[in-house]
Amino acid sequence: MRNYKLVLNSSQSALSSQPQLKALPPLSLYIHFPWCEKKCPYCDFNSHQIKDVTSSSPQGFDEVRYINALIADLETELPRTWGRQVHSIFIGGGTPSLLSAKGMDRLLSDIRARVHLEPDCEITMEANPGSVETEKFTAFAKSGINRISLGIQSFQDAQLKALGRIHNGAEAKRAIEIALEHFKSVNLDLMYGLPNQSLEDAKADVETALSFKTPHLSFYNLTLEPNTYFASFPPKLPSEDEIDAIFEQNLALLEAAGYRRYEVSAYAKKDQECKHNLNYWRFGDYIGIGAGAHGKISFPDRITRQVRERHPQTYMEAMETKGNALIESRDIPAKDLPFEFMLNVLRLSDGVDTATFSERTGLPLNVIAKPLNEASQKALLDPHPSKLKATPQGLRYLNNLQELFL
Repeated sequence: MRNYKLVLNSSQSALSSQPQLKALPPLSLYIHFPWCEKKCPYCDFNSHQIKDVTSSSPQGFDEVRYINALIADLETELPRTWGRQVHSIFIGGGTPSLLSAKGMDRLLSDIRARVHLEPDCEITMEANPGSVETEKFTAFAKSGINRISLGIQSFQDAQLKALGRIHNGAEAKRAIEIALEHFKSVNLDLMYGLPNQSLEDAKADVETALSFKTPHLSFYNLTLEPNTYFASFPPKLPSEDEIDAIFEQNLALLEAAGYRRYEVSAYAKKDQECKHNLNYWRFGDYIGIGAGAHGKISFPDRITRQVRERHPQTYMEAMETKGNALIESRDIPAKDLPFEFMLNVLRLSDGVDTATFSERTGLPLNVIAKPLNEASQKALLDPHPSKLKATPQGLRYLNNLQELFL
């Protein structure tokens, strides 16, 4: 059992002063693409359905204008990250695969001209099966995309219809086949706990996903998020006991197929974990550009967060008229850093070394001695003194564990 000696005065002093970082963490780049062909009823992400498809705007959005805004946005961040290599890029949304091949090539070329990418930089793009085109995927791969994340959700037509998806099961399977032909790494997003989903339904989805042998799979429990259509008009979902049974079944199937659960919702074959998301969960840094994007940048004496304008039109207008689209830019108070750090790292099945806490927050470990001991006593935290790692029970009741550090 843990037994950290809490030196109260020094802890209080540390939380009232600025953090002191001896080294900066890895740096990633997140790019938000805010448009979708259709807004899904469960989605609470910053995505906007395309409405105005015209001859002058056949895609339904002004691609050139938005990319111009993205690159200008990136340039505003260069003085804050000068000299640092970018460890990974993630293009999320929305549906970034709606970008044209030319647009994606220009975006990545302009990024390379402005920031130094690590030689093995992971570049991920999210895509939906309904927007998959063989020629476009070939071009995306040539532009530098080396990892694709497909929003499959289910392979069953009835479930896809209930979720408001625009693809069917056959299109989902074809999209995976195309992706495997063109990209070094492929992730499949699947949901469970779907409307009227049975244990057998969930098993069929998992077994179909496993048949493609992709190196990475993500499994999310469908939740009814505020300000979504499903929140206002909730579908009939399985009971908590049924959802638990589905999860345990999924976990057993994945482990038997050689996938390791390395994060709450992420499973990977050996050495195939998502570098970008690992950087988030290890409290690394990331530039966030695009409508509604969030960013976190560390300095030797402070850690900062930023938020951009949420609506794409407002975002582009702000970049064009003011030269930035920030609606928030602040230093994280030292008293908030322990919770922000633990909120992320406790999602990891392996956790992190205790030394990582001081490396990434600039604070001594004794500032969280009390919640560490409490979490260990409740069997939510691994008692090993050199690790910050949730127990299997801690992962199961992750919200309860994280709240101890609030």
